[in-house]
Amino acid sequence: MNNLWKSMYRLRVHSRNHTLAYGKVFSAAQSTSTQPASSTGDTGATAPPAKEKIVIPTRIERGPTDILMALSATVGFDPTAPHYKYHDDPYLIPTSNANKKTYALAQEAGRKAAHWIRQENAKLFRHMEADPPVQAFVPTMVYNEESQVETADLQQLIDSVEVKDAILVYNLLKKNGIEVGDELKQQLLELLCFYNHEDTLPEQFIEERWFRQGTVGRERQRKTWKDFELAEELFHGLESKRSEHYCAMIRGMARFFQVEKAWALYQETVEKGIELDTNTFNSLLHIASFLKESYDKRWDLVCEVMTTMKQQGLRPNLGTLNGILQTVTTIGGYNHPRTYALKTLAEFKQLGIEPSLASWYYMLVIFCRERGPVSHVLHDIMNEIEGKEFTIQDPKDTFFFVTAMDVCRNHLHDKELAKRVNQLLHQGENYNLIGDSYKESIYYRHYFALLATTEPLDSFLETYHLLVPNVYIPEPSVMEDILRSVEMNTAIEHVPLLWSHMVQFDHTGRENLVNLLLHIMVTNQPSADEPKHAELIQRFANIAWDMWNRMEERAAAPRATTTTGMPGPMLGDVLLLCARAGDYEKATAVFTKLSKEQNSIVGEPRIDGLREFVNLCVANRTPSVALQCLQYCSENGYPESVDIGRHIFNSFTLDQTQVSKIRSLVGAEAVKPKQNAAGSE
Repeated sequence: MNNLWKSMYRLRVHSRNHTLAYGKVFSAAQSTSTQPASSTGDTGATAPPAKEKIVIPTRIERGPTDILMALSATVGFDPTAPHYKYHDDPYLIPTSNANKKTYALAQEAGRKAAHWIRQENAKLFRHMEADPPVQAFVPTMVYNEESQVETADLQQLIDSVEVKDAILVYNLLKKNGIEVGDELKQQLLELLCFYNHEDTLPEQFIEERWFRQGTVGRERQRKTWKDFELAEELFHGLESKRSEHYCAMIRGMARFFQVEKAWALYQETVEKGIELDTNTFNSLLHIASFLKESYDKRWDLVCEVMTTMKQQGLRPNLGTLNGILQTVTTIGGYNHPRTYALKTLAEFKQLGIEPSLASWYYMLVIFCRERGPVSHVLHDIMNEIEGKEFTIQDPKDTFFFVTAMDVCRNHLHDKELAKRVNQLLHQGENYNLIGDSYKESIYYRHYFALLATTEPLDSFLETYHLLVPNVYIPEPSVMEDILRSVEMNTAIEHVPLLWSHMVQFDHTGRENLVNLLLHIMVTNQPSADEPKHAELIQRFANIAWDMWNRMEERAAAPRATTTTGMPGPMLGDVLLLCARAGDYEKATAVFTKLSKEQNSIVGEPRIDGLREFVNLCVANRTPSVALQCLQYCSENGYPESVDIGRHIFNSFTLDQTQVSKIRSLVGAEAVKPKQNAAGSE
């Protein structure tokens, strides 16, 4: 908060200094204009007044959030604080990936509901919120089949990117016999081709874009172009088709993977001698892999398109480079794609075209293939771009960081290189190129999994505590890697914290994680002699009891997939941990569950837990419960039953009925008298 007030003070002082500067300029101008003429020399000649040139600074356009961004820059990024879109309240901050998505989209759903109410009840919102009026506050015009429209309405809808309404208004104009100019038709054609006759998601709904972008990108790998709709009707209805008409149609069809028609239109332009623009040729390069099946023919097609561009006197741009590299990524083998990619980069470097992050993404895809030889091209790329700031120039720019981290983890296993990539991501405004929530999650999944398996545990936990849970919430696979690192380093003091995080992240239903954590606590028994470990025995028992309760509640839920709760081996581990802590009540509850439902519980508990429970019964002087445990061991065929029976016989003073029961369960050998036997119950 002190930093915030200091920032506001600096901004106020900065603003005041600008005001004083303007005041000095105008004061100087005023004093200059009112200064009397002075006489020089004895001749009486009057010198002309000195003129000072007044320079008024050019006005700087400011956005609505520039002041907030200036304040934020003075404070810096705090990864331990929740994102600003969540309420800054411990009880309302989401701590799981599912809750983060639900909270953010629920808040945005409220905004969408407000927009809908305002639109449906436009008559109730005629007051002026601002003067001049802000267009975003004004309900949009509703059009129907009876609306009286003009060409100005169509122009306004095109400018505001209202695709559905623009189609409706154009059809109304055509129905009413109102002529639409060629320029306006061209604008409508470009709108329809770019958006494929569908309304786009409004820009203010950023959360929906953030959480859905990953799935949208994968859906576009199939043909989604709407055939025989208004765009094609407009195009074929033109009497004289010019270059811009062909460009709009070819780029629209290529964008939505109607590759056959796009290529046919391109061939038509070649036959008619119609020249296209560079971006249209770029769109053809992006779909070359869909037009030709053979790898050699794909490269020949790229060369053909580039030759046509040269004949038409067009200069390639960054989109041309990325289009070629994207096609090269679809060419099989190892040597040919690498040769084509390096040759392309060299030629474009001679043209003075700098690669973007999308270009380097394609290079990673070409060189670092899953079943190919190991390539260290990422080191060369980082040497080239390290320390630079980037802005988005290609939609695939957002794929670089997640792919680079994937290469660091799975291809090179290089943690130092991963740290360099992460440092580049946080350089300046580069984090804007992380993409969407899906890519961000995959990026940190690779980063954490790599550090968890290669970094010293203490060093890794520093990164873990810095980014979890506000920046990243580990997926179950990453949490498993973290638990295995804890197991390998015998760092059992971190187990309680990790279990609390598993509860927060909704990982308690993952049987493999719960089983692994139980295994760590069982196989790494804390020493009661060490002060720092003495408390862990009880904490481990509490964790095991919490696990059991949660799985029991989940099994009792109406839509539960299983009704037995924990399997037998996990119940045995819970029994062992409770018995180690000397918690007789909890241990007895777990054993009762094992004994009564042994026919429905899957698997059998390990003998260690049963043996420890018998020792606990001895300590609490309860021979009847110990005999129940012996009966359970005997009925389930444990070879150690004889030793347990002998231990019970030697630890208690039993009556004839109890001795007979031991003899009937495990045989007479277990009830042989022994000197210095344990006392009576």
